[in-house]
Amino acid sequence: MSVTRAPLPGRRVRGSATGRPVMALLDLLGRRWALRILWELREGAGLNFRQLQERSSNVSPTVLNRRLAELREAGMVEHSLDGGYRLTGEGVTLVARIGPLCQWAEDWARRLKA
Repeated sequence: MSVTRAPLPGRRVRGSATGRPVMALLDLLGRRWALRILWELREGAGLNFRQLQERSSNVSPTVLNRRLAELREAGMVEHSLDGGYRLTGEGVTLVARIGPLCQWAEDWARRLKA
């Protein structure tokens, strides 16, 4: 069994041998299902593994476990005592910063249709 290593600032990541913070973040968010997991946890209520899997289009348990481990190592997600997963303060801040990007994408889509 391999040890999961999240892309973190200061570590070699895709696109950066030095692990520049922005490159580490883009590597983390670019992994399959990572953004979806963060998005599903954005409301604040903890979700258990099964709920998170269902809300994430039935992502495989193996991939979901791996992404959760990476997001936990990166300090974005935590496993609560009640067995659910939720965003940490860092995760909440990140999702709030993604909001304007979502709005930009909606505007972009409308401009492309025009």
